[in-house]
Amino acid sequence: MTKQDVVDSVAQKTGLTKKDAGDAVEAVLDVVTGALMAGDSVTFTGFGKFSTSRRAARQGVNPRTGEKVWIKEATVPKFSAGSNLKSSVNG
Repeated sequence: MTKQDVVDSVAQKTGLTKKDAGDAVEAVLDVVTGALMAGDSVTFTGFGKFSTSRRAARQGVNPRTGEKVWIKEATVPKFSAGSNLKSSVNG
């Protein structure tokens, strides 16, 4: 499912126009992204939690050449599924 498919589904379920649904989906994504950039987490009770995690610097290997490379530390986004989402997916 693509972002446009999500927009179409939101428009159909809510009765919004596709433009308004697209704006709403974009706004939700912007809010989640902004919160993660600020170091906050976003929780949708029952659905899941968006958060960030620090990945330490480490040494890796270029699979093509076998050359050792240094991978710098990074902040990476994480998603943990909530209980309602897990039970819905597992039937």
